Amino acid sequence: MQKSRFIILIMLSFVMLTSCSKYTKLLKSTDNEAKYAEALRYYDKKNYDRALQLFDVLQSAYRGKAEGENIAFLTAECYYKKADYEIASQYYKRYAANYPYAFRTENAIFNSAMCYYNISPGASLDQTDTKTAITEFQNFIDLFPKSELVDVANGKIDTLRMKLEEKDYRNCMLYYKMEEYQAATTSFETFMKDYPGTAHREEILAYMVVNYYRYAEKSVDAKKRERYELAVEKFNTLSYIFPESSFIPDIEPIVNEIREKLSKYN
Repeated sequence: MQKSRFIILIMLSFVMLTSCSKYTKLLKSTDNEAKYAEALRYYDKKNYDRALQLFDVLQSAYRGKAEGENIAFLTAECYYKKADYEIASQYYKRYAANYPYAFRTENAIFNSAMCYYNISPGASLDQTDTKTAITEFQNFIDLFPKSELVDVANGKIDTLRMKLEEKDYRNCMLYYKMEEYQAATTSFETFMKDYPGTAHREEILAYMVVNYYRYAEKSVDAKKRERYELAVEKFNTLSYIFPESSFIPDIEPIVNEIREKLSKYN
């Protein structure tokens, strides 16, 4: 058994060396047609590294020809399928710029957006790539409003926006928990304007009541009344929109205390 394995190992090594030798000779040869055919074969076999090497040396030879367009698109596809998304996006953009009227330009622009969608991180991390993905999907929709991929692009945008919403919600709550009342106030107000249909609306209104109350308590006398009134305003909004809210019993004592304090200003 050991002898058989050793023979098989030697044979495999020989095949690999022979293959590498043939590939090296092909790279150095001047037979562009053979290189192109072999590049396509490697691409079909999902050997993207070797396909990319051949595509790279063939770009100048086929510039301005049909093969050149195919090489440009498949180069981007190779990087995409290798999950090198940032590089893939650049090649998709280059393809779209060089071949704006090609039938694959639509896919190239969509796939460029997908690159950023794929590298968009979790909600706890920086969301620059998420915002870029949204911008690119929107650009795709603007350019190809009748595309069959528009619904997919809109779905991706919704998913990405939910991630941005979650990121902003976490930031609001971080300021709230750190008792950074001014920062929390600004964050909550901005969040409600940016995401009026948020699923967090009920709880944020409740947190705003408490935050404005605490903010008022820490404020100079000239600012107290305004912030108490804002706390009551948020409570009234919460009670009107969510009359059965589970938050109301917990914050009603605070609101009653605020109303007592406000009565002294009359």
